[in-house]
Amino acid sequence: MASMVEYKGLKAGYRCGYCDSEEGKASCDEPMEPTVEDAVSSDFGLINKLDIHCDLKTLNDDLKKSLESEEKKKAKREESNEITHSQDMEEKLGSGEPSCSVKVHTAPQPGRGADLSKPPCRKAKEIRKERKRLKLMQQNPAGEREGFQAQCQPSSLLPPKTKSNEPKSLEDLIFESLPENASHKLEVRLVPVSFEDPEFKSSFSQSFSLYVKYQMAIHQDPPDECGKTEFTRFLCSSPLETENSPNGPDCGYGSFHQQYWLDGKIIAVGVIDILPYCVSSVYLYYDPDYSFLSLGVYSALREIAFTRQLHEKTPQLSYYYMGFYIHSCPKMKYKGQYRPSDLLCPETYVWVPIEQCLPSLEKSKYCRFNQDPEAVDEGRSKEPDRLQVFYKKAIMPYGVYKQQQRDPSEAAAVLQYARLVGQACSERMLLFRN
Repeated sequence: MASMVEYKGLKAGYRCGYCDSEEGKASCDEPMEPTVEDAVSSDFGLINKLDIHCDLKTLNDDLKKSLESEEKKKAKREESNEITHSQDMEEKLGSGEPSCSVKVHTAPQPGRGADLSKPPCRKAKEIRKERKRLKLMQQNPAGEREGFQAQCQPSSLLPPKTKSNEPKSLEDLIFESLPENASHKLEVRLVPVSFEDPEFKSSFSQSFSLYVKYQMAIHQDPPDECGKTEFTRFLCSSPLETENSPNGPDCGYGSFHQQYWLDGKIIAVGVIDILPYCVSSVYLYYDPDYSFLSLGVYSALREIAFTRQLHEKTPQLSYYYMGFYIHSCPKMKYKGQYRPSDLLCPETYVWVPIEQCLPSLEKSKYCRFNQDPEAVDEGRSKEPDRLQVFYKKAIMPYGVYKQQQRDPSEAAAVLQYARLVGQACSERMLLFRN
């Protein structure tokens, strides 16, 4: 089933909700019966190609790079620990001093963590063992020294041990089980956005009340702007149809509310779209009384871990979309802290690592991220006559449709739509005309 879209052109004088500019332009399009397959290319394509005045950029996290990066960091950490341990042992055995590594540290910066000018803290158990070794060395400097050397060989020469202080993975932290007698109980439920779903229907009232509380406290919205109608239109009326595929995730594709229940009460709701190639983070609203829990950060990490879970079952689902990144807006700039991440070039529509984009964004709000001056948008509309049109209950290519039209403004509107969505989407989606 193909998506059907009604395109109504660009609207000038549009007020941007992110930077409050009154000089922006927005495309006015209405998806009609879209499929999940088209959601990635059509929705993001239409939004990304807008003529806007704020530095609005699309951000995504590559899960494959994330997993590879995590493995590389772990291997590098272990290698570094082995080298440091080996060098320290040689110095200490030659001097007979306790095994306290001496390193040159830079001056500590306030608010950046532990004071690096001081020796790192050690466990009491390690200190006791060290005192015992020193005592043995003093009692028998010759004989015991050989035994001491054997005990203190570099870790690379000893049989591998399980490191109790090894950093935990994201999944270990997120999905760590709590004891039965824990003071609080957190439960995360994935609920399909559908009034036919009993769980969504039964929790709707509580979820809506939380939304109103959040909008009024965090965004200072007046009560008449966050009613049930607005809430339903904004976060409950998804254009995506639920779809289950034999090779897809068990929960299926579509729009979902990820509800965070603490002690039997909803304290946050993350609205997400699960698509064939990605999980798209749409919105988050939470109880302001629990702001101290940093629910925005926790929900993002939870969604990344969830996406990685889905990736194990569905390998092609390998991206996490965080939506727009605005370098000049603190409320949106935080997204750049999650690495590895890419930004979409607004001219060639290829993904570029965010580290390469930041220097340009410091200088200008609008930037071409692709450094190749010869590069162009490979997906641009090259053959507009092949664009599919739905007209008078019939599907036809634009080449046939334009022969029946005499209004020059109609041709301009259709060609503008073709430039926005690109060649592939123009052939896959149906442009509704009347």
